[in-house]
Amino acid sequence: MKKLSMQHPKLTLSDIYNNDVVYTARPSYVSNPWLNPEEHQSNFLTGRELIIANQIPVIVHEANVTDKLKILFDTIGKTMPTNIYTFYDQQSYEQTINKLAKQDRKRIYFQYIHNESILEQKYYAIDKDVFVALNNKARIPEWTNHKYLPARDVVNICDFEDAVSHWRFPFVVKPGDDLPTAGDYGVMICYNESDLTKAKSRIAEAQEETHTLIIEQKIEEIANYCVQFAYEKDEGIRYIGTSEQLTDEYGHYNGNENVHDVPESIIQAGREIMEIGVSKGFIGIAGFDLLLDKNGDIFAIDLNFRQNGSTSMLLLEPVIQDGYQKFYSYIAPDNNEHFFNTILKYVKNNHLFPLAYYDGDWYENGHVSSRCACIWHGKDKKEVACLEQQFLNELKV
Repeated sequence: MKKLSMQHPKLTLSDIYNNDVVYTARPSYVSNPWLNPEEHQSNFLTGRELIIANQIPVIVHEANVTDKLKILFDTIGKTMPTNIYTFYDQQSYEQTINKLAKQDRKRIYFQYIHNESILEQKYYAIDKDVFVALNNKARIPEWTNHKYLPARDVVNICDFEDAVSHWRFPFVVKPGDDLPTAGDYGVMICYNESDLTKAKSRIAEAQEETHTLIIEQKIEEIANYCVQFAYEKDEGIRYIGTSEQLTDEYGHYNGNENVHDVPESIIQAGREIMEIGVSKGFIGIAGFDLLLDKNGDIFAIDLNFRQNGSTSMLLLEPVIQDGYQKFYSYIAPDNNEHFFNTILKYVKNNHLFPLAYYDGDWYENGHVSSRCACIWHGKDKKEVACLEQQFLNELKV
């Protein structure tokens, strides 16, 4: 196989944070109606940033650091991470966080906020109030200086039925309070009455914990960008790249691909937003979902002041180097061994770069499907699309 470049990533998490910080990407075990992936998906997320973490310690589920990951990392010339703290269930996860914070005097960087009953906000690596405010969708106008905004109403959940009756399809409904969301969780695109009925059902399920909703214009975009920046005190704000988000008509996530010809207006809009976030006290990596329509107008539909799914792909570009790259995650359809061997084949063929592997066979009781987060890479989009389809066909055998 062709050797990957010996170049270093553009940036790693340990370049940003002090050595008393520990990172966790796991959503809280405490229920949230707008971020409720099943347990294995939440555990899987804890392994996604292991390569870009570098020296910063990471709290990771044990199923993410088995011999399977070692084999994959060995194949691409990466060593297994040693700067990790492992857990295996809710109790061990929460005990680990508390021990690190209260006994070892570490500060925790949470990808998703946790309830105060789990850990008090004084132990956060970033001021929790600032972090919550910057990621609150209802407050996007503040962080864009009231620019780049679709038409929108922010309404009390009790007033939603009346407010939405004045909107014409299509429109988007989102939660508008402090509860964390991710990916396409919590985004409800309504093209017709049937879609609205489904949205109302979801809202009813969340009404005990949600007080505010956003009704927003559905933009007919020609491109859906995630433009990303990093900030640390010594280097200031750095542009780390832009990916294009791949979604279906209902916003369901299908991965990210790298893009090279990003309009300067998109990059500048993202920089303006980052500057506002930094002025409020933000430190770290952020990615902003910016839509571009046929008129060249820009619309900010989501601001994620935290790592994004495609962050690793952008940071690892000097290592991978191939012209076209696509980030995505896969779940074993049935046979975990066949799933792993198929992934390993494409890693050895130098078309798949593994980021994380959640080993379902770590579990001894009952079947758990393995999962893999990875970056496809090749000379162009057509080549990678053919390889991915071939890969998917092989998984079915």
